[in-house]
Amino acid sequence: MSEKITNIIEEVKSLTILELKDLVKAIEEEFGVSAAPVAVAAGPAAGGAAAPAAEEQTEFSVVLKEAGSEKIKVIKVVREVTALGLKEAKEATEKVPNTLKEGLSKEEAEAIVAKFKEVGATAEIK
Repeated sequence: MSEKITNIIEEVKSLTILELKDLVKAIEEEFGVSAAPVAVAAGPAAGGAAAPAAEEQTEFSVVLKEAGSEKIKVIKVVREVTALGLKEAKEATEKVPNTLKEGLSKEEAEAIVAKFKEVGATAEIK
């Protein structure tokens, strides 16, 4: 991969969820494309070969499923784990389910889910 592409990827990794959403929208508008997934029909395996074994998942995401009754505490945890501003964290808390963080190790994801559980919110690892 070229250094230019690597730098772009590193920059994208540093964006918040809301910034990523805005970036995708801007790219769609600028280039007239859609980020919606395209359904691809899967054909039968060639030669009747067995499907390869599923790879073990190494990257996990944390999804906020329900904020619970202590929304202020949940907003504080959202800000802590995502570095979002107050307004963005409030919006992320109100629009559930919401993927808050991606590309985490299993241990990191479990720690974040535990923080949400402590404040009465429901989060899950995907």
